[in-house]
Amino acid sequence: MDRRRVCLTSSFFLVCAMRLHAATFAGVPVNPGGITQASVPLSAQERQYVSEGGNPAPDHAVAALAVPQGFDPGRSWTVVVPLSTSDFQRKNRDDLRDFYMQAALAENCIVLAGDAEGNPPHDTAGWRAGMTLAAIDALHKSFPGSTKWPLVIAGFSGGAKRAGNLAPLLAVAGNRIAGIFLTGVNEDRLSEGYRAFHPGAGFLRTPVYISSGQDDHVATPAATGMVLQSIRNTGFSNTQLVHHPYGHAVSRSAIREALRWFLKSSG
Repeated sequence: MDRRRVCLTSSFFLVCAMRLHAATFAGVPVNPGGITQASVPLSAQERQYVSEGGNPAPDHAVAALAVPQGFDPGRSWTVVVPLSTSDFQRKNRDDLRDFYMQAALAENCIVLAGDAEGNPPHDTAGWRAGMTLAAIDALHKSFPGSTKWPLVIAGFSGGAKRAGNLAPLLAVAGNRIAGIFLTGVNEDRLSEGYRAFHPGAGFLRTPVYISSGQDDHVATPAATGMVLQSIRNTGFSNTQLVHHPYGHAVSRSAIREALRWFLKSSG
């Protein structure tokens, strides 16, 4: 190998190393393989969302980001955006940590969640929407080009209802929704969100993956089947219903399978 090629190769790896070392999220150094948490501002629109139901709007949101080892903000990434249930006062970042992070990073995706420091007096859809949008804004400001990164909206149980309801709103806000992952779901809120926010007929081609536990007594297989049929009746044409051998729980293997399907569909 000649000296010029050695120099070019060395420069390439030096640039890559500097890029990885310099990556920051909302001013906080990114922790590949772990969770990076940052305080981020709320826009006027986001403050309006979170004040739904009489909630006082906080000064800032808390954004949590998980990225795999070797994260390079210069390339495109699929972003998993979890929405959690109100039960047990769970935050979106709790679901990021407990349900999605391990599976998403294994599939070379990143995970992003937005919340407040504490819990609101009224855990409304507007609260979750405003906090999530603030985290997405922080992602876009931190990494040029991330406005084009595809988003997968995900939820379990009551979080699946939220994911269905808010995925159309996130699309209307200008985000590219590459998939919707719903697990432990017994009510179709996706059709409701589609009718409420009017994301356009093209949104009906968004892949929707529904994961159902064979022993789930909360979101029974029969109820989940009715959700699927309702979504199809609305016009969603790219859907899957897959059963796992558990109860009312999240299957990490289902998350991984769904992400592979979303990536293949968007490719």
